Amino acid sequence: MHQLPLPFALACSVPLLTSAALGSTLHPVMEQDDSPLRTPDGLTALTRVDLDPLSITELEARIAALQGEIDRTRRHIERASLHRASADALFRR
Repeated sequence: MHQLPLPFALACSVPLLTSAALGSTLHPVMEQDDSPLRTPDGLTALTRVDLDPLSITELEARIAALQGEIDRTRRHIERASLHRASADALFRR
């Protein structure tokens, strides 16, 4: 007789869904994913950095880098606005 691989055998022996009376294994669709494997987005990670160990020079460099990113984002917003305005003008004809 052929033996099934252990992970497959275990998966087959554990019910995937149970009734509410038994303690459902189903989760609501809107449940927040608190998985430790999920990495935070860049902005969230940026706001969580501990600033205490940074020197004044490092903090000033951080501000300069962040200001550069703010400027880049504003330029992108401006380009997107201009692009949208030209598209709107084209389709109004």
